[in-house]
Amino acid sequence: MLEYKKAKKNHQEVIGLIPASGQATRISPLPCSKELYPIGFWRLNEGNGVRPKVVCHYLLEKMRLAGITKTYIVLRDGKWDIPAYLSDGKMLDMHLAYLMMRLPFGVPYTIDQAYPFVKDNIVAFGFPDILFQPDDAYVRLLNRQADTNANVVLGLFPVDKPEKWDVVDFDENGRIRQILIKPLQIHLRYTWIIAVWTPVFTQFMHNYLSTLQEVKDQDNTLNEISERQELFLSDVIQAAILNNLHVEGVLFPDSSCLDIGTPDDLIKAIRGIN
Repeated sequence: MLEYKKAKKNHQEVIGLIPASGQATRISPLPCSKELYPIGFWRLNEGNGVRPKVVCHYLLEKMRLAGITKTYIVLRDGKWDIPAYLSDGKMLDMHLAYLMMRLPFGVPYTIDQAYPFVKDNIVAFGFPDILFQPDDAYVRLLNRQADTNANVVLGLFPVDKPEKWDVVDFDENGRIRQILIKPLQIHLRYTWIIAVWTPVFTQFMHNYLSTLQEVKDQDNTLNEISERQELFLSDVIQAAILNNLHVEGVLFPDSSCLDIGTPDDLIKAIRGIN
């Protein structure tokens, strides 16, 4: 497995950031938050048997393998079973902290709640309801960021039904040219599901969202329309590309990903196809 050896080069700690504010409407009703849906098992230390392994455990585990020991999880009101289960992160040998979502307009607003805490750090981002391989994915993204000094590095995975994902157009060197959100017809076959980024992008996103909110506050009609429309993180990354931020991609052509927030992928995950 690759090792991330460049973390200390610029003395910026890598901090994990995970949105956990989704309502899981596509697979409701559930007896728990979708991030805690059991998929498979994990072995306890010292050979004391196995326990159910929840979906978000896989993501946190991969972050930990990249040397990430601190992670913020952003919740919505009512999802108290997540901190009740994960607690302080001891089971993963991590330090976990929890923040509350304020604006319900999409993932960018959710994770911007962490802005005061991560604005000076490299961020490792992931969706807690998506399963993927390989285990060293974050190591590869962090190494690409260190090698290229990119503002954002995306992990790119092939998908069979691109119309259900945010698909990515990139050049032969892996530089991202464009992101399209759930296009009806497209020849592109890669989506992004994990990312790392520098304080430059964190600041860009914070300013971008602040500007959008100012416009909403000044125009009540626009505010009513915007409240009915979700802003995707891909929208912000695309805006960053248009503003000449450097966005790279790391391809995982032999890997796959499953979004357990959809019925079809949840069935595949339960059957062990990931």
